[in-house]
Amino acid sequence: MTSLNTHGVRFAFGTLTALPVRVSRWDRRAARAGMLCAPLAGLAVGLLAAVPGVLLLMGGAGPLLSAVASAALPAALTRGLHLDGLADTADGLGSARPAEDALRIMKQSDIGPFGVVTLVFVLLAQVAALFELYGRGWADGALGTVAAAVTARLALTLASRRGVPPARPEGLGAAVAGTVPPLGAAAAACAVAACCAAAGAAAGGFGAALHHTLAVLAGLGAAHLMLRHCVRRFGGVTGDVFGALEETAATAALLALSLG
Repeated sequence: MTSLNTHGVRFAFGTLTALPVRVSRWDRRAARAGMLCAPLAGLAVGLLAAVPGVLLLMGGAGPLLSAVASAALPAALTRGLHLDGLADTADGLGSARPAEDALRIMKQSDIGPFGVVTLVFVLLAQVAALFELYGRGWADGALGTVAAAVTARLALTLASRRGVPPARPEGLGAAVAGTVPPLGAAAAACAVAACCAAAGAAAGGFGAALHHTLAVLAGLGAAHLMLRHCVRRFGGVTGDVFGALEETAATAALLALSLG
């Protein structure tokens, strides 16, 4: 079990980040452990993304530059993989083509107009939400950055649960689709929500704890709606769909935290 957990952590960091971690096993058991460990990869990305935002704010740069830094670093830490998946998924959904043609469009290397527009508005929404959070103080900005990153990867854990089929017989979607048992997905969701609530309570009491919990639920709810639509539209999930789910969950969580 210890060995499997190690392989799972490697799988999560090796597939969901650009950190120098080598995936040592590529099978269904390792994929299941890896997707259960996905929030840990989100925690690492969130913490690293919060550092430049906090340093810039404390150095007098202002909340806008801090927001841009904390929004840009996760893209760098994934080599833009999730943003690319979001753009490809937007092109596939916007094409109004049958599933097979839409999947072929998503595999093309170029980005179409639907992808470009989606990227622009999603990144603007993330920066605007982080600007609001950093405007309240460095703690709110840092906690928001971390909570959004963890929620985003938790959405991938839930999307890997049993009953969600792959759209293609190959790729990351096929490797992880249906690997996570429902109880494991529920346990991961409860753990993430509890940790985010505890972090919020430490920073701002009961109200902040409730706010962070609702933000996690908002991110997961938005990702679930996107997942249902993609499964209905494409017949299952792909690596691009996972990228779209990650960015959708992160954006919704940040928007929820910026309200109130």
